[in-house]
Amino acid sequence: MSLSLILPMSAFALVASISPGPVNIVGLSSGARYPLSKGLIFITGATLGFVILFLAIGYGLSALLVTFPNFEKWLTWAGIAFLLYLSYRLARDDGKIDAEAITKVPGFFTGFLMQWLNPKAWIASAASIGAYTNNGELAQVLLFAGLYLPICWLSLSCWVYAGAFMRQKVQQPKTLRTINRVLAVLLAGSCVLLVLG
Repeated sequence: MSLSLILPMSAFALVASISPGPVNIVGLSSGARYPLSKGLIFITGATLGFVILFLAIGYGLSALLVTFPNFEKWLTWAGIAFLLYLSYRLARDDGKIDAEAITKVPGFFTGFLMQWLNPKAWIASAASIGAYTNNGELAQVLLFAGLYLPICWLSLSCWVYAGAFMRQKVQQPKTLRTINRVLAVLLAGSCVLLVLG
């Protein structure tokens, strides 16, 4: 594969992965609230969830979007319900870090599921495969997925590390509560964007 294909694919993967979105916000919250390893487990699930979704769409799952136009609407509402649930959990958080709180951390499966319930992930995957591959050519889809894997994981890790940095600077439960509520509002706000988009 030529560098002229790898560079644009990498740039797209970086912009799509590092720009703010629901997964990034939950990653930031996990870093601010829980041990770093817990946040990294969450983003590992999100990364693998996205890459598997990307490959599935590359191999024809995108036909669901064309064959069943209501599938996208169902996906949007399922995603909104899931994001609102996560927003509620963030808003209700008391800011205290204890053993019980660590068991409630968003884990691998939550990250994985977030990507499959995210209509933007479906549409971005289908659009990028259409734009950067020749009719979903197998080798190019695999290359793109291979680029996405480290780029997505490292991009999401930045958000978790930013949260961990915030946690080091902010130790008071009251401040953590405020941060969690702001993040809950941002996460709920992403639902508005899903409805409007």
